[in-house]
Amino acid sequence: MNWNGLFSRIRFRLSAWVRPRMVYGFQRGDGVFLKRTRVSNMTRIEHIDKLMVEDNVYIGHFNLVDASGGLYIGEGCQVTNYVSVLTHSSHVAIRLYGREYLTRDNHVGYLKKTTRLGAYSFIGPHSVLMPGVELGKGSIVSAYSFVPAGEYPDFAILAGNPARVVGDTRDGDAEWLAQSPELHRLYEAWAND
Repeated sequence: MNWNGLFSRIRFRLSAWVRPRMVYGFQRGDGVFLKRTRVSNMTRIEHIDKLMVEDNVYIGHFNLVDASGGLYIGEGCQVTNYVSVLTHSSHVAIRLYGREYLTRDNHVGYLKKTTRLGAYSFIGPHSVLMPGVELGKGSIVSAYSFVPAGEYPDFAILAGNPARVVGDTRDGDAEWLAQSPELHRLYEAWAND
């Protein structure tokens, strides 16, 4: 029996009785325990068995993380608060079938696609990432953005509804690295992967 994983799940569930808080340590669906990953006890994770998350990830309060279609969250990602990361959508199928939706299978218009968040990306509050988003590493999704399905480059800054690439995070990072040159080695360790 994996005692770390069992303790983590029990602690996660019990923490809901107290208040919103971050729970340190997360057990992935494949059984790997990630000691530096933090997930809010107030975030809903659907289909944890289809979620592949790396370590050192932060998933804040009041998010919906839907992994039903397959979800990858890279190392060091930060998902702030009130974010929806989606891998399926039934809104078209429900309109098409109306009252018969729940009595039918294999719906026309039902979308299910894998979503991927690249390493060290940041998802701002109140954002929605639709099924099929492939976000490159080091990217930022600005608050209140609606990100449609598609592939977005590494280091992209996305903003708007619908979100578009409006900048490159390396421009801002260059200023910080100029002020702290000792960080170049650490930055390049993941940025040049």
